[in-house]
Amino acid sequence: MTDVACVLDIRALLGECPIWCAEEQRLYWADLDGRTINRFNPETGGNEVWSLPAQVGSFALREGGGMLVALRSGLHTGRFGEPDLKPVAHPEAHLPLNRYNDGRTDPAGRFWVGSMRDPQDHDQRTGSLYRLGTDGAMTRMVEGIGTSNGLAFSPDGRTMYFADSTPQVQTIWAFDYDAETGTPSNRRVFATTDGLPGRPDGACVDEEGCYWSANVYGWQVVRYAPDGQVVRTIPVPVEKPSMVCFGGPKLDVLYITSIRVPPIKPGQDRAGSLFACEPGVRGIPEPRYRG
Repeated sequence: MTDVACVLDIRALLGECPIWCAEEQRLYWADLDGRTINRFNPETGGNEVWSLPAQVGSFALREGGGMLVALRSGLHTGRFGEPDLKPVAHPEAHLPLNRYNDGRTDPAGRFWVGSMRDPQDHDQRTGSLYRLGTDGAMTRMVEGIGTSNGLAFSPDGRTMYFADSTPQVQTIWAFDYDAETGTPSNRRVFATTDGLPGRPDGACVDEEGCYWSANVYGWQVVRYAPDGQVVRTIPVPVEKPSMVCFGGPKLDVLYITSIRVPPIKPGQDRAGSLFACEPGVRGIPEPRYRG
């Protein structure tokens, strides 16, 4: 059994979007409802906090420095800890009940981000999946999404993964991906969480091409083989793990964010905290946004 340890007892409201920065040897992560992006130092246990003016959905580190941040008020660029934000795009300004959620940079440096209704109404699938090009052009690629999650790319960049966490859907899809043009095709069901506890949330891919998914409401992290078969589950000490990423000097540490938004079942005093384990496999470096 792989032991999962709490490495930052912070008890965030809605921990999400862990990203390892190899240059700094730091883990960036967000508290969506707390409106913060955080920078965690595994060596010292210290955690720096950047407060933002709106609910956070996701973010990316930029190749030229700074960050791209998907807030409820739109996508912006900025630098950690600094107040100034520069607007980039806001294709859902006409949908005040929607916000941006899970996001990820593709191998060519484009940023993909999904949206969802918040407060949630599982009968209202008003979310979409967008691609932000390096030129700043934003294009809607998929419609009719309930709760967008699970974005990840295979090590060779030829497969894109995307999930909808809505209870009626709880499905992970795979697409053939043309990294040169940023075009997904041949959408197909990769896996569902039918028969598993919880639903698919945030995800990442390891160097062997396996897909790791945090099963929110399921007390576990699931590893899927490239053919969609479950090959491993790792129990976690909280009901709502929210996203995973690989970090550490060798990319062999699996970091797990979690949620403390009520209701909170008994026996998980550290819900909302940051957890980690060493699963015996390495991840792949996270690309930076090139815009």
